[in-house]
Amino acid sequence: MTPEKLRAYCLSLPATEESMPFDDNTLVFKVGGKIFALLDLDEETSINLKCETEKIPELQDYFCAVIPGYHMNKKHWITVLLNRDVSDKQLFEWVKNSYFLVISKLGKPLRNGLAH
Repeated sequence: MTPEKLRAYCLSLPATEESMPFDDNTLVFKVGGKIFALLDLDEETSINLKCETEKIPELQDYFCAVIPGYHMNKKHWITVLLNRDVSDKQLFEWVKNSYFLVISKLGKPLRNGLAH
């Protein structure tokens, strides 16, 4: 998975905004003003995603590429190292899941304005 392909997928999700508020190596993707993904463009490319708390240990046990969320609340975030043992299809599903987890926490007026 290339960072360009992952970026394009994130931006394909409705109402997604992209910025680089932290540094020149981290793309941040938001919906409704809330972060759902952080794409690290350093040498070892990775992405941070929100995840259901109960699924995190299972994902970390099954996938070598899934580690605790780097610089994030490890109870709610995972970091996925790209080009390891996670398929593109699986990664896209996790991005979409992260996106919908964030949407589910938005206020009703914001949620109603977003396509599901």
